[in-house]
Amino acid sequence: MLFVQNISIYFSGISLLENINFNVTPKDKIGLIGKNGVGKSTILKCLARVIDPTKGSIVLEQGKQIGYLPQEIHVESDKSIIDEVKTVFVASEEIEKEIERIGIEMSTRTDYESESYSLLTQELSEKIEALELIGAAKEIGELEKVLKGLGFTQEDFQKPVSAFSGGWKMRIELAKLLILDPDILLLDEPTNHLDIDSIIWLESYFKNFSGAIIMISHDKHFLDAITNRTIEIVNKKIYDHPVAYSKFLKLREERISQQLSTFNNQQKYISQQERFIERFKAKASKAKQAQSKQKQLDKIERVEIDDKDNDVIDFRFPAAPRSGDSVVKGINLRKEYPGKLILDNLDLLVRRGEKVAFVGKNGQGKTTLVKMIVEQTDYEGEITLGHNVHLGYYAQEQENELDQNITVIQTIDKNAKDEWTKEHKQRALLGTFLFGEEDVNKRVAVLSGGEKSRLALALLLMRATNLLILDEPTNHLDIASKEILKQALQSYTGTIIIVSHDREFLDGLTNRTFEFKNKQFKEHIGGIDEFLNKHKVDDFRAFELDKKPKPVQPKKEEKKSPKKNNFNELKKLRSSVKKTETQISKLESDLNLIESEIAANKTDTDLFTKHAEVQKLLDKTLEDWENYSNKLEKLENE
Repeated sequence: MLFVQNISIYFSGISLLENINFNVTPKDKIGLIGKNGVGKSTILKCLARVIDPTKGSIVLEQGKQIGYLPQEIHVESDKSIIDEVKTVFVASEEIEKEIERIGIEMSTRTDYESESYSLLTQELSEKIEALELIGAAKEIGELEKVLKGLGFTQEDFQKPVSAFSGGWKMRIELAKLLILDPDILLLDEPTNHLDIDSIIWLESYFKNFSGAIIMISHDKHFLDAITNRTIEIVNKKIYDHPVAYSKFLKLREERISQQLSTFNNQQKYISQQERFIERFKAKASKAKQAQSKQKQLDKIERVEIDDKDNDVIDFRFPAAPRSGDSVVKGINLRKEYPGKLILDNLDLLVRRGEKVAFVGKNGQGKTTLVKMIVEQTDYEGEITLGHNVHLGYYAQEQENELDQNITVIQTIDKNAKDEWTKEHKQRALLGTFLFGEEDVNKRVAVLSGGEKSRLALALLLMRATNLLILDEPTNHLDIASKEILKQALQSYTGTIIIVSHDREFLDGLTNRTFEFKNKQFKEHIGGIDEFLNKHKVDDFRAFELDKKPKPVQPKKEEKKSPKKNNFNELKKLRSSVKKTETQISKLESDLNLIESEIAANKTDTDLFTKHAEVQKLLDKTLEDWENYSNKLEKLENE
């Protein structure tokens, strides 16, 4: 259906991806994996024809349609949500024109048996099917169903798109894509702005989606729930595995382990040959043989071990100046948007050194309270920051907080004070956050979501704070960078308020939990594990969906008589001993054959891997045979 053929991508002469090949079939659900900046979003842009690869080609089967959701969308529309989503139906007019064109062409042709006529018939069928799908969406209210699934209420449908934040606008664009029902969906971090209800709904939708999906996501659970294939980008190339993310991790470890084993075995072999050559190259009777061995060594393709591409951000927050005991105090807090009460009659107290988690469904007021504290929205009541509090704030939609028109280094310089005014210090800081020499002069607008997140984190380090307020800071960070950020926050000596629904990230990080629900919050002492255990759930998905695990009934063990047990065990052990003896003979024969092939000067590097694998299996089988034999002897003597 989609064929990626030997593509390479260069930016400003710098290689990003080289000679990439893969195909996409109708049932593929692919997770595109790799660290921030390795080219994941770039590949999606190429597949969506937003940009062209430097070399190679991308071929889409005739009549197939691609839907693309980029990581960032800038939607400006005065239409209501419902009218904006209905704009996808404009496509039906184009399809109707195409059907009319094909019908006219078919009526004038008589080559009914030709391949081109058959293709024309197929195209007509596809166009009619596409038109029927759009018509069905109109008839059965699929549009409203999708919007509600993505978190919009009936009341929201008539509100203008311009009244919603960037995250909600992203949902509108996603809704339009789902309504169109393309053959291939390209999704760049689709869950970043979704609450748990919407994520669960989207999981169910994608499981039943009849087309192919290629998506970038840092949500391990989401990837495992949907994907059946994982493409990893590392060191400018890809590895393609027909499994979901968690299984892929195991396969990657096996791949690296196998490469290492092959490398070590090859090095031993090369070392042996080099010792022979060095010893006998000057000896007349052996010089010819030594020269022959040297030629053979020169032909051997050296085994390389794939770099795991483990570069990650590496930083610590500056030491926090001492603040007063009371860091944030709120009295009689109330927040109401036109026609909607968000928070009502709240009192808040956050003390020095506390690490507080705000949790709960979207729309319950977590981000609203954060914006009240940082004075980005008006409210009723009173919020007071304590003595000597220096605030650092990371917004949920951090990309909107950065100046898109200046470069990375200019962003740092614009915010520089004191020690950070010197360029070499600024470049050193950016290097810590994985911005190389070729990156610092990029405009912020061209950065990926992960790169913008790292740049925003770098800005937080430029002045000493003692109160960090972080609203969904891991949205665009890859899995390794999340862990580094978590470690930095664990060692931070100031006070933290963090909004997140990522249990893995919060686990071991916070010591107080505020649960937002029904315009209030409820305080829980302890970390996120204690909070979820109190609710008898394993993760935020279960908590926010109010799901409790069902108790597991213990299975009753079947009782067997001792005599029957002994007889069956003897029979089983004798069979195992005989089976392992047969395996040992075969493996020893295989090992001798492989060694003969290596001695016969074969240059296939797979022989070294094969030799190591067979030797390992032989050792294990010998160990099994010994265990079976000992058990059999003991049982026979009883």
